Amino acid sequence: MDGLFFLEVTLAGLGSGGLYALAALAFVIVYKATRVVNIAIGEFLMMGAYVFYAFAAGMAWPVWAAIAGAVLVSAVLGAVVERLTIRPMLGESPISVFMITVGLASILVGVVELIWTADQRRLPEFMPRAPVMVGEAFVAPKVFYGFWVALALVLLVLAVFRYWRGGVALRATASDQGAAYAMGINVPRVFSLSWAAAGAIAAVSGVIVGAIGGISSSMGVFGLSVLVVVIVGGLDSVAGALVGGLFIGLLEAWAGAYLGGEYKLLATFVVLVAVLMMRPYGLFGTREIERL
Repeated sequence: MDGLFFLEVTLAGLGSGGLYALAALAFVIVYKATRVVNIAIGEFLMMGAYVFYAFAAGMAWPVWAAIAGAVLVSAVLGAVVERLTIRPMLGESPISVFMITVGLASILVGVVELIWTADQRRLPEFMPRAPVMVGEAFVAPKVFYGFWVALALVLLVLAVFRYWRGGVALRATASDQGAAYAMGINVPRVFSLSWAAAGAIAAVSGVIVGAIGGISSSMGVFGLSVLVVVIVGGLDSVAGALVGGLFIGLLEAWAGAYLGGEYKLLATFVVLVAVLMMRPYGLFGTREIERL
């Protein structure tokens, strides 16, 4: 029985970890291209979920159209935010740009509460509800299908940014902005592309998270765990986002099951501090060496 319980907890943790990895990928894309720590990633996720709710519940759009609409709106929002608030701050101190994203998070929460209030809402059901069994272990169907959707999207994003011309430009800009300029790459356009892609990915994450646990103006708290994921994995590492997401998902599940729900955040932050003490740039992050 103990082994079965451990397996069920582990599978649930992997499901959560897949969502963390997907949201962390949105964070890493922005950081790799622009070196901006986007603390508002959880609020982008929240906004995508609410836009889906507006289309699916408010306007009675088909689910596929509502998801497409939420992704498009979130991508445009990301590009607009980059153009109006981030690009004018280029060259300023990192803490100034960081505080811009902190303010942006508060603004997005305010917009959601102004339009939809702070009450929790349920998204329209669109995932299969039949019980899912992995061997003898039960997995909540929304968690099971959400994990596979997240994994498929992560692989799709990796393929797009590896083989698509825009993805190659983004990777070149992330490696060396000066060299990218010299090779004729439109770096400001790459900045906009990275924020638009992050907005779109965050919207999908928000829809899945909202389908599992409902939506509210406090959904941005999810971004706190995502921030832990990217710091542990490495701010500029896609592999770190994937491994870190699954690791933190498992850690939270195990801590919640065996120690109590109140210890989930404690366990993750203990690991965060330990990783930063041993590898300040994260498990897979790029180690930068400065010569004095």
